[in-house]
Amino acid sequence: MKFLDQAKVFVRSGNGGAGAVSFLREKFLEFGGPNGGNGGRGGDVIMRCVDGLNTLIDYRFQQHYKASTGHHGMGKDRHGGKGDDIIMKVPVGTQVFEEDNETLIADFTEIGQEVVLLSGGNGGFGNAHFKTSANQAPRRANPGLPGVEKWIWLRLKLIADAGLVGLPNAGKSTFLAAVSAAKPKIADYPFTTLHPNLGVVSIGERDFVLADIPGLIEGANEGLGLGTRFLGHIERCSILVHLVDGTQEDIKTAYKTIRAELAAYDDGLVDKPEIVVLNKIDALEPDEIKEKVKQLKRLSKAEVFTTSGVTGDGVDLVLYRIVKQIDDDKAEAIERERRKAEPTWVP
Repeated sequence: MKFLDQAKVFVRSGNGGAGAVSFLREKFLEFGGPNGGNGGRGGDVIMRCVDGLNTLIDYRFQQHYKASTGHHGMGKDRHGGKGDDIIMKVPVGTQVFEEDNETLIADFTEIGQEVVLLSGGNGGFGNAHFKTSANQAPRRANPGLPGVEKWIWLRLKLIADAGLVGLPNAGKSTFLAAVSAAKPKIADYPFTTLHPNLGVVSIGERDFVLADIPGLIEGANEGLGLGTRFLGHIERCSILVHLVDGTQEDIKTAYKTIRAELAAYDDGLVDKPEIVVLNKIDALEPDEIKEKVKQLKRLSKAEVFTTSGVTGDGVDLVLYRIVKQIDDDKAEAIERERRKAEPTWVP
């Protein structure tokens, strides 16, 4: 299945049904009167977050979604039924934006979440509604109100606990394949990864989700390479794993390039906790490893891990560090909720 993380669709709620003009005419009933029923309400446009989806590919082939018109009122005080709703199913992590692609309407982070994007038009009143003591035989009824329509953008941001970042061919896909059952494409040329990949990592008694996104190059925020749009998939991560290819001559520039692109995309992204990893140490001599680790430490001012996705050296240490950060974030979130729930003291 092709991965699609952005789509523009047209949605329209249903028109309200028209009210009826009708009068009671039955044998042995000398006094008739108006008995036209009201029209039914138009169908709503509902968006629901469901399990089993991981892409917006369905919205590539159908871009127009319209709910049904409400049923018209009829004689004998029969009111029209509500029009059928239309339910749009999206995967976890989907965000809904207005046509300007900036104003957020809804953010789906849990399965079962549901939002009414557009409400159907009200049904019109039948002539029975207009009966008064001064006008006992009204001959008018209201049409139903029209539905609402607009274009919206759907944008998918994958739900992952940790994200892999780095230059093309830094070994991100190899790392993901080594620690999970995911099978990303691996080759010896740049931009092998063309769309994000997710893998479930098991370490000890813990599981977490790791995301691999296409590599970044200098100028990606200006559209070079595959751009920075895929960075949206790691916005929700607790921690970023920055892989640096140890076989490169200039690892300082490699590190600075990724940090600059993260900062250009979003200040919140560059402020996330980061694990710096010197990768591909199986192709380096011990002295080279020691020197390059020293350079990265001086540059990042943080601990530097050394790994090889091919041999598995050092991988477990990185995974345990990821688990610790995820646990710290969860504990911090629980503490924030506890503080919010505490009653405020009032003298």
